[in-house]
Amino acid sequence: MSFDYDLFVIGGGSGGVRAARVASQAGAKVALAEEDRMGGTCVIRGCVPKKLMVFASEYHDIVEDAKAYGWELEHGEFNWGLFRGHMHKELDRLEGIYRNILKNNDVTTYNARATLKDEHTVSLSTGEEITAKHILIAVGGQPVRPDLPNAELGMVSNDIFLMEEMPSKILIIGGGYIACEFAGILNGLGVDVTQFYRGAQILRGFDEEARGLIADQMREKGINLHCGTNILEMEKRDGKIWVKGTNGEDTYDQVLFATGRAPMTDNLGLDKVGVETGRHGEIKVDEYSQTNIPSIYAVGDVTDRVQLTPVAIREAMAFVETVFNGNPTSPDHDLIPSAVFTQPEFGTVGLSEEAAREQEPIEVYSTSFRPMQTLFAGRPDRVLMKLIVSQETRKVLGCHIVAPHAGEMIQIAGIAVKMGATKEDFDRVCAVHPTMAEELVTMKTPTRTA
Repeated sequence: MSFDYDLFVIGGGSGGVRAARVASQAGAKVALAEEDRMGGTCVIRGCVPKKLMVFASEYHDIVEDAKAYGWELEHGEFNWGLFRGHMHKELDRLEGIYRNILKNNDVTTYNARATLKDEHTVSLSTGEEITAKHILIAVGGQPVRPDLPNAELGMVSNDIFLMEEMPSKILIIGGGYIACEFAGILNGLGVDVTQFYRGAQILRGFDEEARGLIADQMREKGINLHCGTNILEMEKRDGKIWVKGTNGEDTYDQVLFATGRAPMTDNLGLDKVGVETGRHGEIKVDEYSQTNIPSIYAVGDVTDRVQLTPVAIREAMAFVETVFNGNPTSPDHDLIPSAVFTQPEFGTVGLSEEAAREQEPIEVYSTSFRPMQTLFAGRPDRVLMKLIVSQETRKVLGCHIVAPHAGEMIQIAGIAVKMGATKEDFDRVCAVHPTMAEELVTMKTPTRTA
């Protein structure tokens, strides 16, 4: 049977674009369909615009710090409209780069929604039907609203970047990384921020000591963080949103739901073709990203394995290596470094203290202190440097950093942890002084053992 293409990719995000480009470079005839903007969640409504907002939100403290360092500066007002315009120009530029990458690599693109018709055929919203030897689903995920009356009154993370004006007062529902990141961003931009989380502590699943410090610092910076608290009712009143929570009631300009994300598998035709999905709608795949239908593969957030852009890219590369280069390759999901752009920032790789303790006897090396730069400026900020070490093998099982630029630091520390470095390997490295990160190689005595 002859096909229109060797590979048809559904989804123009980081994973889909990478797979299309590299497969074409490997000699395949490739097409890709994207119903929205090219670049996906990361470029258009996630990592990139969020990080730009993080940068914007940090300038308030920078001005205050500069005064302590002798600079005669005065605060101005944050102009959301000006920033928003610049941000969207940058997103347009990046989307153009993604489109050019596909064009320059001879990938045919369709600005249309694609759904599965059968194991080798996709139907486009334009009415076209296209056949392919292999189909790759890389449609990503989307934020979800809770099952609550009037939930449509609230925003989700996609909406933040499209706001016409900055709210004066906002309620954020959720305790994951998205909720906590936007709490810090909006607080830094001058918004009165309240955050509800139904659990006992924010950032569930991360190292307990790190998440505790982040929660304390968020409150120190003025965020009204309430754990063990949930929303019960909401309704529109006098142009604002009235909210009843388990701790009382109040009125806000906006409510942001950051209560989870789900794979975008609705109405994709999976049932028609027989592609197996999990209970959250995620596409089930094997170690090579192949579904139960041999010609259909999936990578990225739609598989709900590890929801990180670099992971989707790695999965895409492994897919091409497996299918088009004849070298079966499984993406490596072990010891993935990651950063949470809270304020303070959080970088982590490997096991938390709690997870490591359940696995084997460990030593914990941990120190928390006020860093020189903000201490001099009179700010109460604290940082955390922490290593989790196996008593038996001496390998560093986990590294956790809560500090300015923790994401930059954990990228480097992640290399050592991935290589299997021991505590003694860390100890042999000469400290770079004076830096915050030098603590990673100068902690000689365990804080505790377990």
